Order: sequence, then structure tokens, then C-alpha cells
Amino acid sequence: MKKIVLTGGGTAGHVTPNLALIPKLKEMNWDIHYIGSKAGIEKVLIEEANIPYYPISSGKLRRYFDIKNFQDPFKVLKGIADAYLILKKLKPDVIFSKGGFVSVPVVIAGKLNKIPVFIHESDYSPGLANKIAVRFATKMFVTFEEAKAYLPKEKVVVTGSPIREELLNGSRKRGLTYLNFTETKPVITIMGGSLGSVKLNTIIRENLDTLLKNYQIVHLCGKGNFDETLMNKCGYKQFEYISRELPDIAAATDLVVSRAGSNSIFEWLELKKPMLLIPLSKAASRGDQILNANSFEKQGFATVLEEEELTNASFLQSIDELNRNKQKYIDTMRTNAPSNGLKTILDELERAND
Repeated sequence: MKKIVLTGGGTAGHVTPNLALIPKLKEMNWDIHYIGSKAGIEKVLIEEANIPYYPISSGKLRRYFDIKNFQDPFKVLKGIADAYLILKKLKPDVIFSKGGFVSVPVVIAGKLNKIPVFIHESDYSPGLANKIAVRFATKMFVTFEEAKAYLPKEKVVVTGSPIREELLNGSRKRGLTYLNFTETKPVITIMGGSLGSVKLNTIIRENLDTLLKNYQIVHLCGKGNFDETLMNKCGYKQFEYISRELPDIAAATDLVVSRAGSNSIFEWLELKKPMLLIPLSKAASRGDQILNANSFEKQGFATVLEEEELTNASFLQSIDELNRNKQKYIDTMRTNAPSNGLKTILDELERAND
């Protein structure tokens, strides 16, 4: 039996591709283990999947000044030592990393243990963690063809994004029943990432009464952002996070309003759901979501509203335009969407020690 260690965390985007791989790895009779942080979202998600979980010390890789920047290198060094001992004991055949700051010590420890390390980069351009980790990796899988320009060509394999199979098996009828929605109005699912988005949450709630005249709203508001005053609003359902019910809710969804994190937008693309993307601005990020969103818009998969242009009027207008043109987006996605990257990644992992 082959053994694999998965790693990645910090946000759900650094875990969901691993969750896509786990059921298939189980089918292929792999022995699966996970190394993550002590308190990140990955711990909850992986333990729910009944995978052995090993927490390590981890520091955050920041691009800005913070007093913790002086402490975190020591946490990273401890994390490398923690991961080294875990890997020495487990002796896996391969490591698969989805990125995030917790993955860097694992990738380095994997290299020190002479274990093949495979990394997946979801975004158009690599994040800081993966820029560091690629030096120690055997190969790096990328979602966007354009990402090759930022990475060592000899290590890059374009695979696309691994999509969770259970998402493809949802029931619209079950979703509408669970939400207590009807077929009379389109369903918009609005999400700002696993941690939520203050900007999106605010503009949704400011315009909720107007939106509900023509649409039904599923609002994934992020942890700690639930508004109890809106609990009984007809045609509106809010959740901090959805797991088990997501396939059915996705099947019931007609339109999507989202940030432009790569994993989530590729999942909506696989489901052929027209998207209004509102990427995180450069003022609050490295600009990766803007590149992701612009790529989707150029390919005809989505329309984009920049955060700097986000007003009540532009928001409502963009949603109405998306609804009017939704069939055009669906047709384009059916014709030009890339294939699910799951099989390609699994094939590469199988060949790791050949």
C-alpha cells in the first residue's frame, strides 16, 4: 500500500483540493495522512474526513511589517523539525502540498527526508509560500497555463484544478427544499471566501430588500459574520460555512457572486454557473484574485466588478446584467471550460516512485 502525506492550510482554499483528492486516493488504496497547523481551518475539515492529522508549529509569511515577523522564523524552524520527525516516522512515498504558510516546513522537511514533493498552485501567479516551496519540490502543478511564466519550467505541469466529485452530484430539488426556496425566482449564491468579506457582506445586506424583489439569496458570510436580525427574512438564507449541503445548494444555484479565489471559481466553472466576480483589491492582497478574475472574464466565463468600482448601483446593475446574459456564459463554459484536473494529478502521484 502506497502512503501519502497531504498538507496545506490557513484558508479553505488551501484545503479543498486535498478534499477532492482524498476520496479518489482511498479508492486507489492509498494510506493517507495530513500535516497541518494547530488551529487552522484545515484541522476541522480533515478530521471530519477521518484522516490522521498531525499538527505542527507554523509561522505566517507576511509581506508587511509586524512585530510577529521577528518571532515567526523560529516557529517555522520548529515546524520544520516537527514535520521532519513526523515524516521520518511515517515514511510516505510522496507528499502533496496545497500551499499556505503551514506547508513550507513540510515541503522543506520532505526534501530533507528525500521524499518526492508535489505542490499545487491554484492562482494565476504563485503565492509567497509556494514561491519558497517550489525550490524544494519535485514538481509543481498549476491551474492556469499562464502560471508557467512565473515558475521554473522544468518543474511545472499544467493540470487544472482538482474538483470535488461530490459537488457534481447535487440535487436542485433537494437544495431548494433545504433552503425553503421556490422555482419562481433565480437563486444567487454569494460568497466571500471561508473567512468572509466585510465589503461583500455589507453591500449584500444594504441591498437585500431590493435583491429579494427578483432573486432568492444564499449568503455564505464567513465565520463570525452571521446576522441574527436577518434570520427570518423570506427568500434569504445565510450560513457561516457550508459543507455537507453544498452540492445540493450548488445545484439549486442559478447565479454566483464571489471573490475570485481560484479553487472556488473553478468549482463554479465546472458546475457551469454564471459568475459575477469581485476580486480582492491590490490594496488588501498581492493582486492574485484580480489576475484570476480577469482571466475568467477574458475567456467569457464571468463578468468582473472591481472592488474600487463597487457601489450599490453598480452591484445591482451587474447582477441584473449577469442574469439577462446568463445563457451566453453557460454556453461558453460548456464549450471552452478546461477539464477537471483531478485525474492528471492522481496519475502524476501514482508515477512518483516509478
